Amino acid sequence: MTTGFLSLPDAPRVTLKNATVPISLLDVPAGRVRAHGDGLARVDLVLSHGRVVDVMPGGTPSVLASVDLKGAMVWPGFVDVHTHLDKGHIWPRRPNPDGSFPGALAAVGADRLASWTADDVKTRMEFSLRCAYAHGTVAIRTHIDSAFGQEDISWPVVADMRETWAGRITLQAASLTGADGFADPELVMKIARIVKRYGGILGCVTYKTPNLGAALDNVFKAAFELGLELDFHVDENQDPESRSLEAIADKVIETGYDRPLVVGHCCSIVRQSADEQKRVIDKLARARIAVVSLPMCNLYLQDRTPGGGITPRYRGPTLLHEMKAAGVPVMIASDNTRDPFYAYGDMDGLEVYREATRILHLDHPVGDWPAAITATPARHMGLADRGVIRIDGPADLVVFRARSFTELLSRPQSDRTVLRAGAAIDTALPDYSELDLLMETRA
Repeated sequence: MTTGFLSLPDAPRVTLKNATVPISLLDVPAGRVRAHGDGLARVDLVLSHGRVVDVMPGGTPSVLASVDLKGAMVWPGFVDVHTHLDKGHIWPRRPNPDGSFPGALAAVGADRLASWTADDVKTRMEFSLRCAYAHGTVAIRTHIDSAFGQEDISWPVVADMRETWAGRITLQAASLTGADGFADPELVMKIARIVKRYGGILGCVTYKTPNLGAALDNVFKAAFELGLELDFHVDENQDPESRSLEAIADKVIETGYDRPLVVGHCCSIVRQSADEQKRVIDKLARARIAVVSLPMCNLYLQDRTPGGGITPRYRGPTLLHEMKAAGVPVMIASDNTRDPFYAYGDMDGLEVYREATRILHLDHPVGDWPAAITATPARHMGLADRGVIRIDGPADLVVFRARSFTELLSRPQSDRTVLRAGAAIDTALPDYSELDLLMETRA
């Protein structure tokens, strides 16, 4: 059993002394602890019966059994708000021929038709969930391809996985269908009813299309009628004429839709004028829309020239700093994993945060950016006990040997210790060879 670098005493009540925690991830009474450089606080965490029962300033005298972390960093479990577990790990049997977005669409479509049985989807989803769990993730939202009859196969699998993983990973799911198809009100209601039946979120892909207005009318009508939350893939391209992000904000303001709404990608806004950017961002803030950036996948796909030979200039990640400054809730997430939309990844929240910091300059100062992969997505997923460390909250923690952000982000932290209900779990990752049979028999 692999449990990382930390050994805990066998006692009913244990203090993790001298832990370093991003203060943005601490939900404690004002003045209880103080931040030092880079928004970090030194604290003692008291754990008992699977809960965090007290948070005290670091070095507080105690008679409890304790372990001195000597400044090792502690985070709450990661919350990954945008993934594609149904696509995960199909790369060995269906690679992207040129790394482009059209290549990804074609490859996934062909693989779905050839191979996506309930057993195939379940096996690959299970593999991804095991990876996420070992890395320290406590909640995931996955988008589920919901067209061409796949919805009747994959949504029952989602229900099965949600039940199987209850207590380890909270699993949410959102439908994924092209906006063109959602111009048909009957199709929208069919998908919306499936989503409602399985406790999901209604979503679709929006971009520059003549049918966008009708599609949004149908989606919002279904959401109002069935009481559904919404989650969109938006303007995942480099076309400055792709303006569906503003259309969604306008629709929220027009209709008064007040349930949680998340938009992902939002790439094309980076190619638009400064005046247009400000106008759209102001509307996002008015509409209380949350934005999630998928920096690793966007860099992989955006501005790629099939055949290579040309260095990419425009890499896709959206205007997170400007949105955050305007009061828009912003998040980062994994997106795809080892499939034609992204050939890499391992469902590791730390990797997402590390790469986002480098790509989007979430540093100098770090501020509250750690909340983008923890507290903020937890709030928009309706998970009150996730994403923060609080008194009487779950002792579901990730302990890193690193003592500062520069140490944390310079290495993969493969020796991290993951605590669930205060106990170290096995952090050994599943072996890719477990998927070999699926790759061989369905190639």
